[in-house]
Amino acid sequence: MVSRVIPVDPFDLVIFGATGDLARRKILPGLFRRFCSGQIPRDSQIIGAARGDHDADEFREIVAQAVHEFGGDRACEDGTLEEFLQRVDYVAVDARGDKGWSELASKVRKDLVNAFYFSVGPSLFGDLAERLHSYDMADDESRIVVEKPFGRDLGTAKALNKTLAKHFDETQIYRIDHYLGKETVQNLMAVRFGNMLFEPLWNSQYVDHIQITVAETVGVGGRGEYYDKSGAMRDMVQNHLMQLLCLIAMEPPAKFDPDAVRDEKLKVIRALEPVMPHHIVRGQYGAGPDQPDYRTHVEDQSSKTESFVAMRVEISNWRWAGTPFYLRTGKRLKARTSEITVVFKDAPHSIFGADAGRHRNELRIRLQPNEGMTLDVTIKEPGPGGMRLVDVPLDMSFAEALGPESEDVPDAYERLIMDVIRGNQTLFMRGDEVEAAWAWTDPIIEGWHARGEVPKPYDSGSEGPTDAIAMIARDGRIWREIKR
Repeated sequence: MVSRVIPVDPFDLVIFGATGDLARRKILPGLFRRFCSGQIPRDSQIIGAARGDHDADEFREIVAQAVHEFGGDRACEDGTLEEFLQRVDYVAVDARGDKGWSELASKVRKDLVNAFYFSVGPSLFGDLAERLHSYDMADDESRIVVEKPFGRDLGTAKALNKTLAKHFDETQIYRIDHYLGKETVQNLMAVRFGNMLFEPLWNSQYVDHIQITVAETVGVGGRGEYYDKSGAMRDMVQNHLMQLLCLIAMEPPAKFDPDAVRDEKLKVIRALEPVMPHHIVRGQYGAGPDQPDYRTHVEDQSSKTESFVAMRVEISNWRWAGTPFYLRTGKRLKARTSEITVVFKDAPHSIFGADAGRHRNELRIRLQPNEGMTLDVTIKEPGPGGMRLVDVPLDMSFAEALGPESEDVPDAYERLIMDVIRGNQTLFMRGDEVEAAWAWTDPIIEGWHARGEVPKPYDSGSEGPTDAIAMIARDGRIWREIKR
């Protein structure tokens, strides 16, 4: 299997917050890997912009260190890094003042694709957007990339969208959620809409339930101050898990077009039923070996913020009426994994008798680690002595399917940044989609506060609070084991 690399048009990309953690860990190493693959034309330009008073050479050293530390093991030809660094520049700017903006404007070329990555806090979005226009760097063809959080509730999300809309059209705004750039997430759409095998079965008549799990082994770490004001619901469910839910549950769009896809995702969000209190479990992780508990991490022994959420969600439409979706995410869990499991119903009648046992098909989509898909099918257990049934997996991992070429599959940020340059918004969230997600999320959070609920404690390295196990057990179901 040969993967094709299609070069993008030459571009100028300005990264605001270019010396920050996200730029160093993801954006700059990702751009370098795309340069190594031949996808970025040699006459493109990457301009870092931040408060620090670095010159261009000092910033290039920062980029080189980031590439060495976070660039992965993909091999590049000798001299490629030096060639990449020749296309890197830097300007020290003040987001709320005039320092550096004239110099930055002189470096951005008008005859190329211009993209501006806001790798900064949302409070600076309006200031940056205003100055891009004041200094004549942005036009009707420019694109801006904004990172989450897209607000912390419906009111702030609307205000943020209004701020961006003052200066840019919705077609120019790319709200990035890196989960949507994962290879397996996009393969989910290919599996659903490119195969006659699955789509006729993708409904409440054949699907018993669907589980979406995003588990992390790390705690809040250095993000304690931010995380304690957000929690797992705002930090993960409202965006990452919501997007996965939409892709699983959406109707087939008329075509693979940005607005057609996002229209169908929006319909799913608007069809979500309010979640009943007994269908939600919140948790906080306790101390582990040589690791403090959540409240110690956030330096607040009275914190009621959740580091774990599990919930049962229902979608009120013809396709999914009566089919529960179980969402689960948390920190300090047993393993780091992101997985979607579609559990199909039992056969309506077994011709093999009680001794054969109960068997059902499961489709598991692994987002991380070891991206791939597994379909459990029922076969006869080999050997004499009657008809004994056993479930076996039909397994496809990208590492095995692509072989050595799997190392060259772009990661999420690489893919999404190249989509920005192409002007393809399919994998980016639209403003009304963000607001609809908050409109569903806000009443859940407000209910917790009104009831004064305290998250349930759970052991570090476990699968979360026992209440989450009890919640799904009440429906006669069990969670998939959290494992690598």
